[in-house]
Amino acid sequence: MIGITLHININEIEREAWGNLLDNSPYASFFQSPQCYEFYASLSFMQPFVFAVSEDDVLKGLVCGYIIADGGMIKRYFSRRAIIPGGLLLSEDISDDALTLLLNHTKKELKHKAIYIEIRNYKNYSIFKSVFESVGFAYQPHLNFIIETNDEILVFKNISSSKKRQIKQTLKEGVQIVEAKSKSDVISFYEVLEKLYKEKIKLPLFPESFFCKFIENHVGRIFIIQKDLEVLGGIVCVYDNYAVYEWFVCGEDKKYDRVYPSVLATWAGIKYALDNNYVEFNFMGAGRPDRTYGIREFKSKFGGKQVDQGRFLYLYKPIQYRFTKYILQIIRKMK
Repeated sequence: MIGITLHININEIEREAWGNLLDNSPYASFFQSPQCYEFYASLSFMQPFVFAVSEDDVLKGLVCGYIIADGGMIKRYFSRRAIIPGGLLLSEDISDDALTLLLNHTKKELKHKAIYIEIRNYKNYSIFKSVFESVGFAYQPHLNFIIETNDEILVFKNISSSKKRQIKQTLKEGVQIVEAKSKSDVISFYEVLEKLYKEKIKLPLFPESFFCKFIENHVGRIFIIQKDLEVLGGIVCVYDNYAVYEWFVCGEDKKYDRVYPSVLATWAGIKYALDNNYVEFNFMGAGRPDRTYGIREFKSKFGGKQVDQGRFLYLYKPIQYRFTKYILQIIRKMK
């Protein structure tokens, strides 16, 4: 009979076993790595968590994420949420019993800390869908785009003619792609990103400290778009052994004629994947298929394959969740 063991904190998970699971799981991504957990733990505004499960002393599953809330005391209470980017790190042969135990423990541990758990998949978890649903995680369709980055000529060919023209025009205007190295670079980038979130996206944004720590801890790379030393936008990328992920991207596209910083920033991430022999570039989400989403239209122009990897949602407090969503929609419309 298989012996199943639950690991309830970081100290119970052997790093070698964690690394072996990352190396061999088809569901692996940067977001389930020790480096990602340690980055979360370095930030004062979020609370990281990691749980795992073994079968016969072999690590078979792991969940890594964070708890976060926004605003003042009242808003923080209603916005408490547990986010698991990238989905779960699973062995292909994990048993249903082991996965069920891991999910139920996750629910139990986060019960008094969040009003919901959202698992944001960057792989296809369809073979495990019935197990997630059996313990109360509802599947929600959610789109994404992925570009195979093994051939630069083919990748550039697949980009829409308008975006290719904008990349060439922006470079012709003397705009440069530069890796952010200093705190001042990061702050200038953040100012552009924060403006985008306030004026268009109208969703909570991590504080400036997230991006400063990102550079200090060498978590990934931030490529900024500069014109005459003025930062017009950029992209935040993380990566693992397989893919490059677009965590954040922004650009002031209407500031100068014939200059499209958001387009060039996106290309900077794709080019990094091409130049460093990664298998794919992952856009990390393109919205729900039943809703109009301007960013989806933008991302679709770069020639990637549209996929629906979905999300899993568990609601501790359905009434609070729906109330919060309703209030946030009103706030966004008022801004």
